[in-house]
Amino acid sequence: MPVPGIVELRRYTAHPGRRDELVELFEREFVDSQAEVGMPILGTFRQPSQPDAFIWVRSFPDLASRAPSLTAFYSGPVWAEHRTAANATMADFHDVHLLCPVRGQFPPPRDEPGVVRISVHHFAGPADEHADHSPDPLVLATHPGPNEFPALPVREGEHVLVTISLDPAIPPTPDAWARLAVREPEHLLLEPTATSRLR
Repeated sequence: MPVPGIVELRRYTAHPGRRDELVELFEREFVDSQAEVGMPILGTFRQPSQPDAFIWVRSFPDLASRAPSLTAFYSGPVWAEHRTAANATMADFHDVHLLCPVRGQFPPPRDEPGVVRISVHHFAGPADEHADHSPDPLVLATHPGPNEFPALPVREGEHVLVTISLDPAIPPTPDAWARLAVREPEHLLLEPTATSRLR
């Protein structure tokens, strides 16, 4: 899978009991329609440990193309038709990291889907130079922005390294990362949905 220039890690919370409704609507209406305006969806996931969590990964060729693509989608006919139904399923959609790849490649999909692990490591300042310490195949870091589409907020003033692996085993945190971290890493063990390219 080609490495894009910009990646969004989006962590949504559905209203209790409505996650599958959101997943079904998203896969039916929003995957192809976002790709058509230059925003391929790389992964869509349920988090078994969190019954209301829906996590997805969206990509852009570069930062300059992000705002025009978002404008095209969110002012377009598909979102206009289905936004009320989508928004009704969501309790929160503001947990978003704007990222850029700093090392490695997205792992190719498996023949049979399995657990995908996304790990989020939090630092006091940029830690891009430590990316090589990770054993995972892909490392992404906080992109400094700016967020030129303020209608969709992203987490600002934070520094994270995000790793993605198709190996669900949780590796030890690299020593260099442990020294710099400001809190314990988050390890998200995720179940790909039917249309997920990361699987």
